[in-house]
Amino acid sequence: MIPATAFAGRTVAVFGLGDSGLASCHALKAGGAKVIAGDDNADNVAKAAQDGFITADLRTVPWANFAALVLTPGAPLTHPAPHWTVLAAQQAGVEVIGDIELFCRERRRHAPDAPFVAITGTNGKSTTTALIAHLMRVAGYDTQMGGNIGTAILSLEPPRMGRVHVIEMSSYQIDLSPSLDPSVGILLNISEDHIDRHGTLENYAAVKARLVAGVQPQGTSIVGVDDGWSRNIADRLERSGKRVVRISVKNPLPDGIYVEGETVLLASGGARSEIAKFGGIGSLRGLHNAQNAACAAACALAMGIDTDTLQDGLRSFPGLAHRMEQVGRRGKVLFVNDSKGTNTDAAAHALSSFADVFWIAGGKPKLGGIAVLTEYFPRIRKAYLIGEAAPEFSATLGDHVPHEISHTLDVAVANAARDAEASGLANPVVLLSPACASFDQYRNFEIRGTRFRELVTALPGVTPVV
Repeated sequence: MIPATAFAGRTVAVFGLGDSGLASCHALKAGGAKVIAGDDNADNVAKAAQDGFITADLRTVPWANFAALVLTPGAPLTHPAPHWTVLAAQQAGVEVIGDIELFCRERRRHAPDAPFVAITGTNGKSTTTALIAHLMRVAGYDTQMGGNIGTAILSLEPPRMGRVHVIEMSSYQIDLSPSLDPSVGILLNISEDHIDRHGTLENYAAVKARLVAGVQPQGTSIVGVDDGWSRNIADRLERSGKRVVRISVKNPLPDGIYVEGETVLLASGGARSEIAKFGGIGSLRGLHNAQNAACAAACALAMGIDTDTLQDGLRSFPGLAHRMEQVGRRGKVLFVNDSKGTNTDAAAHALSSFADVFWIAGGKPKLGGIAVLTEYFPRIRKAYLIGEAAPEFSATLGDHVPHEISHTLDVAVANAARDAEASGLANPVVLLSPACASFDQYRNFEIRGTRFRELVTALPGVTPVV
């Protein structure tokens, strides 16, 4: 745990008592603050009370007594309207921050030069964060990984020299971190997302830009420049005097890091050099993972990691559960769990990564269906449709793609495994990439992916991929 000493001797309101909220309560208390905790969920309030914290309906307390409001990222700060706690804090002149801001203040107080890598972007944040943390461990760093992935940041070990914090950040978390100052900041990409919470794409991009704009003076801002929003951000940062490393997986760069085939190249001063290869690494298949690998490589170089260690780290990266996760093999058939593929963009990345796909898709459908995936239909040998979306998807596939309505995941896995094995293809892949939310049959995508893994490993003759 990281004690949050910035509010020692003062009273802090904490609203939102999930994992990160409770961690904030513990960190503030350990740092000498008095905590008043609240939540709209009675079960969360009861859990905080069991942990020994004072709980209250924050509507009934005098806000002038608070030094700060530590707000859950799940509560809106600005759009579609500020959460009622935000309005109460603003009316009382109380600052509104999040748990990552508490970390930043603690680091600045006690270990301002401790390495801190922060990662954001519309897509690829979790894989890039996990890959960078893996590279740091391979290089011998004491590595702490958390934030929007896995562990709440204040539940990690405190910052110190020789220990690197690798932190995934959503736009909501950036919004609540006014003094965010990583030593390496990474912006992967920007596309339309979370407009309900930011009002416009311009506002969303501006929030994302703050992560790389806040990088410490001697630090490095790494920006993927394959979309116009990010290119403009990179140009502005450079004009402001920041050290910017541009990343592209679509075009060669005169200065920066780009991908050519399955090779990551560094261009500088008219010369170029190879820094890594990712061909044949199953956990890094696809163009989207090429960007993740290139950004991670840029971070590794900024942290002083040599190219041999970088290559070893890429080769040994196991990937993330439910994100293009290789589950097992039976003969020539590879089974891949991409349950995190809850929309068509993610499913497109997955389908583009393989030539002969036995595709399991469906669940709770999202607006627009799968018509945008038409260009990938030639890769699909047969589709197995589950959940509420099955009839709609069946109509879209029509006569273009052989398919069946399997209804449930167990039937789809059994039939896809049978057909892939009987296909005689050199590299058939049974791919769960649903292009749908899970909520019709599963509480979340993790449970859906875990069930897929269980069904696959229970098939006779399947060898798990380790």
